Formats: sequence, C-alpha cells, structure tokens
Amino acid sequence: MSTFNVPTRDQVNETNQGIFDNLKGALGFVPNIYATYALSNNALSNYLTFANAPTSLKTKEKEVVNLAVSEVNACKYCLSAHTAIGKMNGFSDEQILGLRAGNAPFDSKLDALAKLAKNITENRGRAEDAIVENFLNEGWSNENLIDTIVLVGEKTISNYVHNTTQVPIDFPVAQALETTVA
Repeated sequence: MSTFNVPTRDQVNETNQGIFDNLKGALGFVPNIYATYALSNNALSNYLTFANAPTSLKTKEKEVVNLAVSEVNACKYCLSAHTAIGKMNGFSDEQILGLRAGNAPFDSKLDALAKLAKNITENRGRAEDAIVENFLNEGWSNENLIDTIVLVGEKTISNYVHNTTQVPIDFPVAQALETTVA
C-alpha cells in the first residue's frame, strides 16, 4: 500500500505541470516516480537535469548501472522500470537478471561495470581496489569511473524516493532475483 498519494497534474505547481506535459508527450504518461518528485516544487526539475546530464556512459551502459544499483537498494519500482528499459536497449531477460546480480558473463567490459556499480553501492562508495583495477583493466577510463559513481548516486536517489514513498509501480513488475543468480 502506498504511503504517499501520487499527485496529479492539477496538484503540482506550474513548473511541474509543464514537466508533466513534456513527459506525457515523450513517454505517453508521467511515471509515478517522477510525479512523486513533483511533491516538491523543485525536486523534479533538479532530478531530471541531473539524470539527463551528459555522461561518458552510453545508454546501454547506464542501464547496467541502473539495474545493479536498484537491486542492491531493493527498489522494486526502479527494477521494474529499468527491466523494461533494459529490454528496449537489447538486453535479454536472462542478461537483465545477471546484471541485477552484478554480473555480465556475456561481455567482460559490461561485467566489470556491473561489478563496480554493485560494489560501490554495497560499500557506500568505498569500492574495493581489485574491482576498480579490473574495471580500468577492461578498458574503462577514469572519466568512466567518475561518471559511474555519479550514476550510482543518481539512481540511489530514485531508489530512496520509491523505497520511502512506496508509490505504485506503473511498469510491468520485475520478477524477484533468485538467490542462485550470482
């Protein structure tokens, strides 16, 4: 059950109404997590600016991070949304489950990225040296490292928003990750 009601367009300020209109035009709907940000007069705009800022990571690479971080943070909303987005970016169901577990055995470079994102999240930013070294040895740059850390922070914000508010999930609900997937 939701702790918070998802605000409608007429319940948010004028700036957020404009953002709702843009989201509806681009996505066909306003995701509940974004509507929840609009409970604040500034958080939705601030978050979208942060989330859509330029990065050295490609869209598919960002989904690797989003899935690993959301699994560690046990955010069902973000896992559901990014499972759908991951599929749109070419990942199979099996690959998505692996990425959520912090593994990508199908691609060594993405595997290093998934392991790093999981490790950073689990250790609250204190990534293990061997994980960082493997990441860099797989061809990632220091810029990619910093951008990955920033993305972990960005995704953690949404994870925390949902984990606190428990607004309804408006994507197909992602299946639970089996403990045997590692």
